[in-house]
Amino acid sequence: MKPITPSTIARPFARYSHAMEVPEGSRLVLCSGQLGMDADKGIPTDVEGQARLCFQNIGKILAEAGMDFSNLVRINAYVTGREHMAGYMKVRDEFTQDPPPASTLMIVSGFTREEFVVEVEVIAAG
Repeated sequence: MKPITPSTIARPFARYSHAMEVPEGSRLVLCSGQLGMDADKGIPTDVEGQARLCFQNIGKILAEAGMDFSNLVRINAYVTGREHMAGYMKVRDEFTQDPPPASTLMIVSGFTREEFVVEVEVIAAG
């Protein structure tokens, strides 16, 4: 995969790439949004705990497809408030590799259950 960051636009202001080019013939895995819930349906109360579970769940999905976090080309993440952005980004950066994937982070009004504060979906290629 090749990161694309034109010199004619502003550099990313966090650890992400503006775009990622996927080589011809690559397989794609499109992962549904993952919530911060473990296999026993436990939900941490903090954004870092929830984000870590989101990425751990994504890692298990990628492994099932024969991939890992080095295959990420795009992340879409949703948090319920600005106060959750830094914690989410800290955890995201623990799981992403260089070059970092393209990424979007949005603030939303909520999820299906009010205890959730973050949801993460990804696209991987390999």
